[in-house]
Amino acid sequence: MDKIYMSGLEFYGYHGVFEEENRLGQRFLADVVMSLPLQQAGLTDDLHETVHYGEAYDCIREIMDGEPAKLLETLAERIAASLLASFPALQDVQVKVTKLHPPIKGPMNGVAVEIVRSR
Repeated sequence: MDKIYMSGLEFYGYHGVFEEENRLGQRFLADVVMSLPLQQAGLTDDLHETVHYGEAYDCIREIMDGEPAKLLETLAERIAASLLASFPALQDVQVKVTKLHPPIKGPMNGVAVEIVRSR
């Protein structure tokens, strides 16, 4: 299956279990891989035969900037469901959401959750 990658999408959100995360907010990253047949788009140069990246970004942004969630798992599920509902050509979607500065003592580059959802 062909794939479209959207990598390193940055957002500032108020997601998390702790009150200070919900009040102060923090940076998050989202990475999305969308699987769908792309040969027709490549042959015809027709945007209607693929996923419009800007529209996909808007779906992701709406979730990441929207209603706070306690869990990264919830954000990933919301993004996957939104993309699958918005783009009928998608066969499956892989979503990774990273919290860059989780409230954990110790050095790290972040904590991430990655899911794959199919039709």
